[in-house]
Amino acid sequence: MARSYGRAEEYAAHWLAARPVRDVEVGSKWGYRYVGGWDMAAAVHEVKDHSLAAFRVQWAATRELVGDHLSRYLVHSATLDTGVLADADLHQELALLRDRGIRVGISTSGPRQADAIRTALDVAVDGEPLFTSFQVTWNLLEPSAGPALAEAAEAGAQVVVKEAMANGRLAPGVADGSPGVAQIAALAAAEGVGLDQLAVAAALAQPWAWRVLSGAATPGQLASHVAAADLALDPDLVDEALAAAEAPDAYWAARSARPWT
Repeated sequence: MARSYGRAEEYAAHWLAARPVRDVEVGSKWGYRYVGGWDMAAAVHEVKDHSLAAFRVQWAATRELVGDHLSRYLVHSATLDTGVLADADLHQELALLRDRGIRVGISTSGPRQADAIRTALDVAVDGEPLFTSFQVTWNLLEPSAGPALAEAAEAGAQVVVKEAMANGRLAPGVADGSPGVAQIAALAAAEGVGLDQLAVAAALAQPWAWRVLSGAATPGQLASHVAAADLALDPDLVDEALAAAEAPDAYWAARSARPWT
């Protein structure tokens, strides 16, 4: 969840309060404000702000709602150009969370994810790494962050894969029309598994992946993704599917052009 995801933290707080016995990891992200007013046609849905002032405001709200349950808190879509990875004053305050046992990290998007990951890995406060949790887009169409994620895992960070379904492009029945999706779909059919299951299982097969987010929107999709966890894919099949990857700039340009849903 994230501060900009509507009332996500409020919903999570209600869910947690109703379930005193549970085994869940709770994480959230700060750095965007939702300004869409619940209008799908709004010109602007989110505003990015990675300043220290924004962190203080958003952390106070997160702490009030889910602070007792929170195990990780990430900068939402950290990039080099926002300055968040070079802000020493902000890092000092984030280190206070780290020292309380909350994993501090970043999520990334865009064709330069690897640059943000490697820069974050170099940030230390009081001699200890600051960013030890990474939520990163990786999928069969956009695997370019893989080497940097391997470095993060080697350094002791936890890597969470998001957008394994490529924002729905790797969902069964989606009329994507791109050669890469057609190639991956053919491999899935030959293997006798769903396109979505191949996508999820391939992400789970990466040795650096600590968790893979489902992104399911229906019970059927969730069941399909859970079943993918039991698939033992031939490494050669994964490599063949990865050969369908698109150039990062092209992938992210297409993603940016998709409608807000």
